[in-house]
Amino acid sequence: MGMMQMSVVTDSPVHSSSSDDFAAFLDAELGASSPDSSPVKEAGNQDELESVSRIKRHKIESIEETEGSTLEGIIKQNLEVSVKVDVCSHPGSFGSMCIRCGQKLDGESGVTFGYIHKGLRLHDDEISRLRNTDMKSLLCRKKLYFVLDLDHTLLNSTHLSDLSSEESSLLDQTDSLEDVSKGSLFKLDHMHMMTKLRPFVRSFLKEASEMFEMYIYTMGDRPYALEMAKLLDPRGVYFNAKVISRDDGTQKHQKGLDVVLGQESAVLILDDTEHAWMKHKDNLILMERYHFFASSCRQFGFNCKSLAELRNDEDETDGALAKILKVLRQVHCTFFDKHQEDLVDRDVRQVLASVRSEVLGGCVIVFSRIFHGALPSLRKMAEQMGATCLTEVDLSVTHVVATDAGTEKSRWAVKEHKFLVHPRWIEAANFFWEKQPEENFFIKIKQ
Repeated sequence: MGMMQMSVVTDSPVHSSSSDDFAAFLDAELGASSPDSSPVKEAGNQDELESVSRIKRHKIESIEETEGSTLEGIIKQNLEVSVKVDVCSHPGSFGSMCIRCGQKLDGESGVTFGYIHKGLRLHDDEISRLRNTDMKSLLCRKKLYFVLDLDHTLLNSTHLSDLSSEESSLLDQTDSLEDVSKGSLFKLDHMHMMTKLRPFVRSFLKEASEMFEMYIYTMGDRPYALEMAKLLDPRGVYFNAKVISRDDGTQKHQKGLDVVLGQESAVLILDDTEHAWMKHKDNLILMERYHFFASSCRQFGFNCKSLAELRNDEDETDGALAKILKVLRQVHCTFFDKHQEDLVDRDVRQVLASVRSEVLGGCVIVFSRIFHGALPSLRKMAEQMGATCLTEVDLSVTHVVATDAGTEKSRWAVKEHKFLVHPRWIEAANFFWEKQPEENFFIKIKQ
């Protein structure tokens, strides 16, 4: 995320050598998400902070010994103490100690960024400063932020004990863990799991990385998240330390951009679960779920064979990730349109909404006998994609969406040579961000 240009100690009024040493240490840790830096270390934070405080106290005591006997010395001593400690804005903390001055702090404010460094907590003003600094750097490089889910989005995992009898042959087809960049199906014995990477994912990440600074954000636990990151990014060039798990979130069963050091106006999210992002739906690109294993189908209540059982898989060049990459290119190109200025004031959420509104532009839809609970979401989905939704048919209608071909409106559609399609036509357009061939979703009238 360009964090090498960030510093939680920038313009610090504290200039002791101990403070400088700790500043360098912390900058190195925050910079761990840069491709050129090393992974995050689990350091003894408390010991280092206590060392900072001890050195500061020693310097103050030295002032007392040499100048404390004169009025001038006492005044200078108080100024030194004020500069060294009291002026500190306490941008963040490890445990209860300030990361800048080492002072013990009361209470907790701000947000914990444990995935950057264990125990690191940054306060709101510092988070805002870091985001502003990094935003300017990113925009200069024509990049935005991209937060990616793991399960059912980039890959599919299953416990070995959940493999169906038809999937057991996969145990003999797994790829080597010695060079994961050459494989897509992996058996992780130490986790008793098997993971299948989604087709096209490596090309997808490579091309997306040229447009975005990327995060992983999963509801899985941290050990699982890090293992999956190794499979997707073995050389640490895409994510490195930017791997967020459920252990790092601030809300239970929810994901939030408060733990992402990026401006919300420049963040895109790719996830298969809309409900995980209730506060950030405008940033979300909803992904069609990847169900390679039978356990995944069962998890979502699908009574069908998995891709593995069917000895099948998504298409590399025309699958879900390939289609989403086209959307990303379009959004990125529109955001950085050379005819527009003031990039800092631009909002990727508005760009995303604009791109979405073109998908079903010109379509006029009437719904017929759709399950009452599903109708509001289908209508909203269609309208977000630019369609006009009516309650009654007229000659302007282009599509009747129904599950029953025997309704009055369905028969009208056939008579008037209008498209009669299943609701999945709208859902497919929503997933692939392009209008789908109606013939693939026709409802046939029974003779």
